[in-house]
Amino acid sequence: MSVSPVKRQKMASVLDQLKHHTTVVADTGDFNAIEEYKPLDATTNPSLILAAAQMPAYQELVDDAVAYGKKLGGSEEEQIKNASDKLFVLFGAEILKRIPGRVSTEVDARLSFDKEGMIQRARRLIDLYKEAGIGKDRILIKLSSTWEGIQAGKVLEAEYGIHCNMTLLFSFAQAVACAEAGVTLISPFVGRILDWYVANGDKKAYEPSEDPGVKSVTKIYNYYKKFGYKTIVMGASFRNTGEIKALTGCDYLTISPKLLAELSKEYIKLTPTLSVKEAQACELEKIHLDEKAFRWHHNEDQMAVEKLSDGIRKFAADAVKLERMLK
Repeated sequence: MSVSPVKRQKMASVLDQLKHHTTVVADTGDFNAIEEYKPLDATTNPSLILAAAQMPAYQELVDDAVAYGKKLGGSEEEQIKNASDKLFVLFGAEILKRIPGRVSTEVDARLSFDKEGMIQRARRLIDLYKEAGIGKDRILIKLSSTWEGIQAGKVLEAEYGIHCNMTLLFSFAQAVACAEAGVTLISPFVGRILDWYVANGDKKAYEPSEDPGVKSVTKIYNYYKKFGYKTIVMGASFRNTGEIKALTGCDYLTISPKLLAELSKEYIKLTPTLSVKEAQACELEKIHLDEKAFRWHHNEDQMAVEKLSDGIRKFAADAVKLERMLK
């Protein structure tokens, strides 16, 4: 449906309308994109930092991180690990100059099954931010939504007051366990769920409301709101603007610069699809998951098992590439 130029001047873009119903977050390590679309928060991950670190514009940050690693000394492995953590924090600090809210910084995916390792690394990142004059209230530490990751999140929130963003979340079991752990925020991956169904099923295209990723986030949102969980639901990894529009009203949505650009050029009326009132009226049973129940329920969801392990492998591979680059 096209809108006449006159009407368009009066009407807000889809992106501007979306910001009235949902907190918009930029899914990028590129500062220019953040300045252009003015999100409240921003998220980064090893893949995004790797892509940004290869841009000439950010060479200075890479050089600073390398110098920091060398200064601390130790074995080559230790120097690279320190340089890598520093690079994530340098990017985060620069992003925070451009947004009013929080930045998400990810703990190494290779620690995804090491609860104590994740706690230690998260605290290290918070210390590095503190050295840069940035308080922990402006940081979300990203952890893989494995059982170990969720328990690490529980400890970081309760004992250290460190806010966590649980990433690589694909199953309802993961979402329930995160809510019970009392973490600040979860990032269910919409597009990657769709990818799996397209690759493994007969259906190659879905209407936004029937998109398996959209349905997954809708169920999680409704469950959280029905049972009064404070954990923020932030839909992530979108493949198209249809998915985003179908989740209008979700607490947060983290969106790539490409899709932010498309939304800013679109002029149609946007109606919220998710609301607390409707969620409270929906028919969902409350469940409790200990470790055994969590592992069983998650294991029953083939898509989630495959996408979680695949996501951890990909983030780990990009962390290795980043280390090679620093080396």
